[in-house]
Amino acid sequence: MMGKRIAVIVTDLFEDVELAIPAEAFKAAGHEVVIVEWETGKEVVGKHGTKATVDLSIGGTKAGDFDALLIPGGFSPDLLRADDRFGQFAKAFIEEDKPVFAICHGPQVLIDTELLEGIDITGYRSIRNDLKNAGANYKDEEVVVSRKIVTSRTPDDLAAFNRESLNLLGR
Repeated sequence: MMGKRIAVIVTDLFEDVELAIPAEAFKAAGHEVVIVEWETGKEVVGKHGTKATVDLSIGGTKAGDFDALLIPGGFSPDLLRADDRFGQFAKAFIEEDKPVFAICHGPQVLIDTELLEGIDITGYRSIRNDLKNAGANYKDEEVVVSRKIVTSRTPDDLAAFNRESLNLLGR
């Protein structure tokens, strides 16, 4: 099986393990992980000091170039939402029926797709009402898979999150 190409939208103040652990699991399964932010070559830094180098700028990046999308949590999703291009990027994955993986505060970006009506979803407790207001069915569970959207609540749920994400990628 050919490895899949996974876009990761992330900026400073991401939750370190929510980028590092899924990225390691995807790479170990033979997939390519591509960091997307505003500025190619820039170093983004997580809440606890983990560093990642941006591979591509959102400006010239299309969902069609990728097989799946990962959105780590932390403060990063809220910062990304200030730029509509990230929500539009995520929206294209959902519209094209490609897997989307979002953990903790990651689902905040999915709210901006305006495509959550009727989707079962979870996320960090503080965003549950935002998700409900977007039409999603909020579930307080370690991992929720609805259509091709995989969501989890916190770093404690990473094992289940990775398992379901890799299942969707078709190992």
